[in-house]
Amino acid sequence: MERTIWAQLVASVIGLVVYLALVAPQLFTTPVADIDWVWPMIWTIAGAIVLSIVFSIVWGIVARMRDPELEHTADQRDREIEWFGERVGQSFLAIGGIGALILAMVEAPWFWIGNTLFLGFFLSAALGSMARLGAYRRGFQ
Repeated sequence: MERTIWAQLVASVIGLVVYLALVAPQLFTTPVADIDWVWPMIWTIAGAIVLSIVFSIVWGIVARMRDPELEHTADQRDREIEWFGERVGQSFLAIGGIGALILAMVEAPWFWIGNTLFLGFFLSAALGSMARLGAYRRGFQ
């Protein structure tokens, strides 16, 4: 359903912005090995998931109150769009995983490996959501 995708996209962007606001300033003042990134990453991922769920529930309640006659369940088109978006999103998740694997092979600091995976998760969620929204608006092949 389109509103769930919007909720996921907004929550993932907010999560990224919060994480960058917490961690990026440390890049200018702290050696990479000493940057506090693990717990900010865990909390922003968890917060984005919770925010997405809350947005989706509230948006669903408002949609049902505004138009109770409209069908609010997924149909075949919704399932095909979901599948399409998952394929797009998973490709970026794989790219992030390969990037992190390469960084591990060259023994890069854990900061860069963790953040490469985080970027892959974000791109997977954001670009998968944008692909779904594009499919809802313009159709897909």
